[in-house]
Amino acid sequence: MSRKVIPPGYKLTEVGVIPEDWLLQKLGLHASFRTGPFGSALHKSDYVDGGIPVVNPMQIVDGKVVPTFSMAISGDAAKKLVEFRLSVGDVVIGRRGDMGRCAVITEKENGWLCGTGSMIIRVKPSCDAAFLQRILSSASVISAIENTSVGTTMINLNQGTLRELQIVLPENKNEQIAIANALSDTDELIAILEHLIAKKQSIKTATMQQLLTGRTRLPQFAKHPDGTIKGYKSGELGHIPEDWEEREIGKFAPLQRGFDLPASKRSEGLYPVVYSNGIVNTHNHFQVKGPGVVTGRSGTLGKVHHIACDFWPHNTSLWVTKFINSDSKFVYYIFKYIGFERFASGSGVPTLNRNDAHSFKVAIPSSLKEQTAIATILSDMDAELTVLEKKLSKIRNIKQGMMQQLLTGRIRLPLDNQP
Repeated sequence: MSRKVIPPGYKLTEVGVIPEDWLLQKLGLHASFRTGPFGSALHKSDYVDGGIPVVNPMQIVDGKVVPTFSMAISGDAAKKLVEFRLSVGDVVIGRRGDMGRCAVITEKENGWLCGTGSMIIRVKPSCDAAFLQRILSSASVISAIENTSVGTTMINLNQGTLRELQIVLPENKNEQIAIANALSDTDELIAILEHLIAKKQSIKTATMQQLLTGRTRLPQFAKHPDGTIKGYKSGELGHIPEDWEEREIGKFAPLQRGFDLPASKRSEGLYPVVYSNGIVNTHNHFQVKGPGVVTGRSGTLGKVHHIACDFWPHNTSLWVTKFINSDSKFVYYIFKYIGFERFASGSGVPTLNRNDAHSFKVAIPSSLKEQTAIATILSDMDAELTVLEKKLSKIRNIKQGMMQQLLTGRIRLPLDNQP
């Protein structure tokens, strides 16, 4: 039997290989615990809008406390529960339901109340609170907590479980802080990207609204050949550009139900089968020449897909049979902007009413070139969003890897000031 090779500078413990200068100890050596007050300690009359927030598990989101100000109590009620008030540097953890919901209390949350579904972890000087929060939200520790907590339908975390919980941590507190800071920097980068994506998405939504209704014209289509500005005209849909027209969907992008996929045609192949909710590569024969636009027929309404290659529209989908003086990508964006959920019918599984969709009128440019130009701008914005979303996904994956490596000591960070 081969023996496990221990790398230099590491040691073997009951939880695996860890650095020689790291500790495997019970959490109770580094913190004390206080369960939130029993429900009977608070009465309905104690709750007020805009009072002192109460922190229950649902107020702990992604390692931060997100208050619900309707879940707050009066100052008088809080005075009776001083021992349950949160202090800067505490870790508050949810003790019911999903484990791993925990956050470090900052100056902003100082004095807020630990709710009945939460627990206060008062961290001792030997441990950094931010590092401990990362430990408690790691997959391995969550699993250990779940395996030792009580409850069958809903896990209930108690003080004894936390007190006896074995954790791995650097003996050097500076290293704990360095690890927590590195993970916080990654969180900050993720938050910046999330904010940027949300901002870009809002800009795209506003751009769609302006360009697809003609409220904003692209410069190359906004003027007559003599240089005068093109005006607007009145119609059933209100004011639209003078060189646009109101057309029923059925007159420029008629829809047809997709086809059954015979078992004999199913194989790993080249052409995508487009279902109501996505694309699956399953066969080597196509039914329709691309490009095309497909939307859900039943159940998954509102999902619209632009397909650049040849494809097989599945019978759960509706597909545009022909583009009559219309650009396929422009039709795709028009369909997304309209929101095909509006054409749902049926009391059970919602089904798209094709007749209602066909008779629905929209304003579109008479010029195919203008349609294509609008679609190109929106497509470029989508491409930028896709790049950012892939980058965000990659950084999230990197963060998960960092947590696994840093919190177990497999990767060590350089420390500027050794004790």
